[in-house]
Amino acid sequence: MCVEIPLLHRYFLRLSYNGTDYSGWQFQRNSITIQQIINEKMSLLLREHIEVTGCGRTDAGVHASKFYAHFMSLKDDLDTDAKVLFRLNKILPYAIAIQKITKVPEKAHARFHAYSRTYEYHICRVKDPFGPYLHWELTDLLTIDLMNEGAKILLGYDDFIAFSKTSDVKTTICKLTQAEWKIKIGEEGTAQEGKEIGYVFTITSNRFLRNMVRAIVGTLVDVGREKISLADVHRIIQSKERSQAGTSVPAQGLFLKEILYPKEFNL
Repeated sequence: MCVEIPLLHRYFLRLSYNGTDYSGWQFQRNSITIQQIINEKMSLLLREHIEVTGCGRTDAGVHASKFYAHFMSLKDDLDTDAKVLFRLNKILPYAIAIQKITKVPEKAHARFHAYSRTYEYHICRVKDPFGPYLHWELTDLLTIDLMNEGAKILLGYDDFIAFSKTSDVKTTICKLTQAEWKIKIGEEGTAQEGKEIGYVFTITSNRFLRNMVRAIVGTLVDVGREKISLADVHRIIQSKERSQAGTSVPAQGLFLKEILYPKEFNL
């Protein structure tokens, strides 16, 4: 007797989230995570067991302006039925928003097929009652030219174990293509309109190690404070010792901003 195996369809979710109240993306026992919430709500809505796999594992308190996750479903029209997206967003918490559902090739993988990832880290020098959990409030006046010189040094290396929280990975090699600081300007219509209110660090790579971006930012802030020199940045990277690098800056200033995939995914 032949048993018919149900046909499963693979989809990508494009979403964004405010990570303030969550213990990161990845499922954890006794903690509330983004992945857990999406699994529960999608399973409830679609009336089938759904497990989403994310493009990365953001830490507790970290945000994502753009994030992708894939999942399998028995249903073949989730990308064309607008009611599904509407209903899913209605039952998800306010801090999690799904923008799009796309049907993708059978073996498309949200994590392994991403070839570029971009993060931003936001520092604000003035008190902002509307965004205390969306940036690191740091009143220090930093020397941005020195920080950018330090950022350029990063582009000359590919082993970033000195900025990693753990060495328990297959490789610590990352191919950085961008590392740059810019002055943050107050938005139009606010009390700080047109004023220099902080700094934004943008970094792009094919992959990142755990805690890597926050450790890099902490090190470059030390450069901007003139606590360490540009020669020290070389020394820290070459040491391959986490204890030599700067402190890990607070999670709330970090945003995953962009993920790139092959064109055939039609994302």
